[in-house]
Amino acid sequence: MHDIVIRGGTVIDGTGRNRFQADVAISKGRIVKVGQVSESGRREIDATGKLVTPGWVDVHTHYDGQVSWDSYLSPSCWHGVTTVVMGNCGVGFAPVAPDYHDRLINIMEGVEDIPGTALAEGICWEWETFPEYLDFLDSRSYALDVATQIPHAAVRTYVMGDRGGANEPATAEEIARMADLVADGLAAGAFGFTTSRISAHRTADGDVVPGTQVGIDEMEGICAALGKAPDAVFEVVSDLHLEVPGSLTAEEDLAWMGDLSRRYGVKFTFLMHRNPGNPEKWRHIMKLTDEQNGRGADLMPQISPRPIGIIMGWQSSFNIFMGRPTYDRIAKLPFVEQLRELRRPEIRETIISEKSGKTPFEGIPLLPELMFRLASEDGFLNYEPAYADSVRALAEARGVSADAIIYDMLMENDGNGYVYVVIMNYADYNLEFVRELMAKESVLLGGSDAGAHCGAICDAAIPTFMLSYWARDREVGPRLSIEEVVAKQTSHTARGYGLHDRGVIAEGMRADLNIIDYARINCSVPSMLFDLPAGGRRLVQTATGYDATIVNGVVTFEGGVATGQLPGRLVRRRQHADAEVLAN
Repeated sequence: MHDIVIRGGTVIDGTGRNRFQADVAISKGRIVKVGQVSESGRREIDATGKLVTPGWVDVHTHYDGQVSWDSYLSPSCWHGVTTVVMGNCGVGFAPVAPDYHDRLINIMEGVEDIPGTALAEGICWEWETFPEYLDFLDSRSYALDVATQIPHAAVRTYVMGDRGGANEPATAEEIARMADLVADGLAAGAFGFTTSRISAHRTADGDVVPGTQVGIDEMEGICAALGKAPDAVFEVVSDLHLEVPGSLTAEEDLAWMGDLSRRYGVKFTFLMHRNPGNPEKWRHIMKLTDEQNGRGADLMPQISPRPIGIIMGWQSSFNIFMGRPTYDRIAKLPFVEQLRELRRPEIRETIISEKSGKTPFEGIPLLPELMFRLASEDGFLNYEPAYADSVRALAEARGVSADAIIYDMLMENDGNGYVYVVIMNYADYNLEFVRELMAKESVLLGGSDAGAHCGAICDAAIPTFMLSYWARDREVGPRLSIEEVVAKQTSHTARGYGLHDRGVIAEGMRADLNIIDYARINCSVPSMLFDLPAGGRRLVQTATGYDATIVNGVVTFEGGVATGQLPGRLVRRRQHADAEVLAN
């Protein structure tokens, strides 16, 4: 008798091949049969008319602190994610000297907009070294599996102290020490190493993040350690898609990554966006990437499938009225009292008339032609809006200022209205470039930033958005097939990070699955919760349409409700190259 038999579902197996109808049998956390299953199961699930897919593998998350206090790792668990990879963008919490806890919190708060008070109260700090951090994770249970990477900012600060934080050049001995720490972390099971070279990434105190301005010799010293660990990934976030004075050009960035990838046999992944100021540069970056890969490198651009932007509301981390004297005075009040003041016509007019010198995103303009009402009255979320939907177009049509339009949008829904402020990944008012990129084998789906940007972004819903929008609801251009969407966030992401035991529905593979009511799959309108430690805030989107999520052969969510089962564990990178077990 099997543990679970899923009967009669439409299987989208994660390989990209056409769907087929089959039963799926699960025993001891593994898929043991796909096809007609005659044996019964201790639990039988009728999936007639439903999709059966692998669980989503999200390779770009920031749960490094949340793993201390949240066994569910929401919101990812609500969106069918069964494996997360954290430690991205060079920031995290290990290794750490006892007197540098606050320093790493300050870095994470500034870069990823996770409330420092929540991190300070929620993190238990039962570790110093990276292997000890993994041992801590290994002692806990989660609703999904957790894999992690070694963050440059933490390693550099651990080795160099304040000099590391100030981005001073490392000595040869210090580079060797960093490489040794990375090797120790990889030997303990880390999946790779990550660094931030983005000039706009700043600590909560406004300082440049450790590792941002270091030489390529430091990158090479660390890459040499990665080269001894099969399937290890080197993740880089940089300014290559922008034109920032003092930063490396796209040609220079891709040249050093390609060179090190070839010489040390290391996979590199880097975040790539479409910059509204230079909307065709992504083609040049992909041309350079293809050239490097053609010469033997293994570079994997990582993209988000929807625009990169912030959700602006009265309770968000940012709105354009911050820095205006009248608003700043009101913002100190409890929210109910804020709304009472903001509803007063004379207050509205005064705030709209005032100016602010506040510039939250260095070098990135916030343009009214790229600001949109996020949700319509019926709750429809428009992530591919037209110019006619923009704040600028509405202001021109009504003969009022853009500020007036924004103010009134924020006052909708009893003061809980949101304006979607697009910063990158959007030009010509369409996402055609994303569709073109997702067709490329080298391009990874990423960018959810789950667990981060709590007060302004909630892209942890991207896995659900992929299925609901790209496969079903998109009307302004061609859609992707369900098979493409599923493969892109299961086998493709799993392979990229060496997770060869998951991401495909096939015999012998890990039993991480979703059972989906395709007609109902959708993301909710964002809402602000105050459920982080110390009452910290976070924007979240929930989901509909997930009939069940299964992790390691155990049902973790049913009808969108947690079952209370926590079968997820730390996943350690395998220490030896394995034969490819993904289905062909």
